[in-house]
Amino acid sequence: MSNVFRFLADEEKLTDELFAFITDPSADNRNERAIISVLHEVLPQMVSVAECMILDGVEERHYVADYVHAALNGASFDQASQ
Repeated sequence: MSNVFRFLADEEKLTDELFAFITDPSADNRNERAIISVLHEVLPQMVSVAECMILDGVEERHYVADYVHAALNGASFDQASQ
């Protein structure tokens, strides 16, 4: 089934905010970011993935950009393999 919903977001700004969240060394500051509050309400799965990126030690923005692009544009494994 194709994506029924599409989120309208500024992909670059969302990537910047999520990357800042992932690379913030302070857990207290990280969890107080406004973008996290919003994402908890509208797309909590994105917060879960970002938290996994923290645990995985992601330090390069392009990994976050790839994820955000896929999440916003509905990329799937079928599309990626073509």
